[in-house]
Amino acid sequence: MTNLKIIVFPMLLAAISVLPYPWALAASKDTLFKNYHIHITNDLPLFHSPPDKPQFYLHCKSGDRDIGDKAMLKGDDYTFDTKVNLIRSTLFFCNARWVNYKEMTFDAFRAHRDEDRCEEYHNSCLWSVRSDGIYFSNNNVDWANEYPW
Repeated sequence: MTNLKIIVFPMLLAAISVLPYPWALAASKDTLFKNYHIHITNDLPLFHSPPDKPQFYLHCKSGDRDIGDKAMLKGDDYTFDTKVNLIRSTLFFCNARWVNYKEMTFDAFRAHRDEDRCEEYHNSCLWSVRSDGIYFSNNNVDWANEYPW
């Protein structure tokens, strides 16, 4: 039985030492259980297009989850939820296509960037697609153009 203790203890130390920052797991433990809400709203003006015909398309996904493609009318909201993974590498990116005008890919949720700043407004990351770019807010009052077209 003594030999078993000698083998198990070094293995435990080796496993702990492999973690680059064991304290980081403890510090972000609460973050792992939070549900983050991502809202992307089509606030584009209607240019030579009937109000009932989509002129904006959005497709969001991560490395292992595809939220899907959505044709959006003015004022439509594309919404999904996510949690931060253990190593805080959660990333959702979206392809935004304004028909006959612009197209770009942007990060709608990046754990390292968004987990703290999106806590302010009910764990929500708010995005507004406008004619000059894609704006971010974490309080639904102040907006910043983070992805200019």
